[in-house]
Amino acid sequence: MKRWFPLAVILVAVLGFFALFRHGEGSFTEAEKKTIASLALTALPKPPPDPSNRYADDPAAAALGATLFFDVRMSGQGNVSCSTCHQLEHQFQDGLPRGHGLADTDRRTMPLSGVAYNSWFFWDGHRDSLWAQAITPMEEPREHGGDRAFYAHFMKREYGERYQRIFGPLPDLSAVPEHASPLGRPAEQAAWKAMTGEQRDGVNRVFANIGKAIEAFERSIMPEKTRFDRFAAALAVGAVPDKDAAFSELEVEGLKLFIGSANCSTCHNGPRFTDGQFHNTGVAPVPSLPPDHGRAEGVKLVAADPFNCLGRYSDARPEDCGELRFMAKSGKGLERAFKVPSLRGVAGRPPYMHAGQIATLEEAIAHYANAPTEPTNGSELHAITLTDRGRMALAAFLKTLGD
Repeated sequence: MKRWFPLAVILVAVLGFFALFRHGEGSFTEAEKKTIASLALTALPKPPPDPSNRYADDPAAAALGATLFFDVRMSGQGNVSCSTCHQLEHQFQDGLPRGHGLADTDRRTMPLSGVAYNSWFFWDGHRDSLWAQAITPMEEPREHGGDRAFYAHFMKREYGERYQRIFGPLPDLSAVPEHASPLGRPAEQAAWKAMTGEQRDGVNRVFANIGKAIEAFERSIMPEKTRFDRFAAALAVGAVPDKDAAFSELEVEGLKLFIGSANCSTCHNGPRFTDGQFHNTGVAPVPSLPPDHGRAEGVKLVAADPFNCLGRYSDARPEDCGELRFMAKSGKGLERAFKVPSLRGVAGRPPYMHAGQIATLEEAIAHYANAPTEPTNGSELHAITLTDRGRMALAAFLKTLGD
């Protein structure tokens, strides 16, 4: 019996080595392990404060914001809410090529998970805070289709007590028309111009506070731990990832490509798998839609937005608004550059790109490998060589970000 004991020890050690290798632990360099750890949710810090919204972390504001988020009466026809496009069961997205409120829009609905970490909002970053983003669709004719005066009256009538407990007294709206907006139909714009400056300011402040309450709620929508995070956690402590943390050989290959020769992590980095910036990746325009200049137009819109960080309704000091003050305002790199989305949950929300131009995950991988030219010749992509197995491996790895 004693003769067999050393042999058994050696056999266990050998099997353990192959187990480590089979599950991937033994196939990563120290540099790769460090990169993998940087992508895990354990590396995600607390959401940064939003100095432009003093109510951003107020629980009462968040509760009111949640109510408003799901209230379809917050629209011109009483049938559209934020949750019409940002659906709880679809990663706060809608699965459509392009968002649809009262009508089809020109761009795809972005998911909300981890949105508290963003500096810019919408595909072109034409808003610089979550609260300014939240109120923008409310006046868009194809989304909520409402007007600014309507929302102020609605808040006073339906949520006045809750509003005043958080934000203080409502303005006197007794002489404010039921419908008025600087952006609405001609009659609404005329009504807005006829209002006094004090009336317009009061309505604007209520409108901004609606957005601030919704931001407080949306900041609570965080990414969930996935199989990749469990794999990364095991890897970090030198354990063998097993059960719901185990990776197949193909998934390990995909992960190594993602952080290596495929260059995916150049833009899709950090625990949310995005750098939060804008890139032209050569995605073809949709012929039936108006020209979309991406970030080149977004910088003009955010600079002109009265609800931006430097605006009258922001709670920030000018020195808090560095992103806006020092953003790149010109340059070829802005033309048709669109925001890098998070890849968490990506396999579960086709189609892809800013206007749903690419139907499947496999086609999206092929797009990045082939690096097609686009109308402005401004694509940042460079073609890479990917075998059929490499493409399958990348797709397999990306699916672990939603398991």
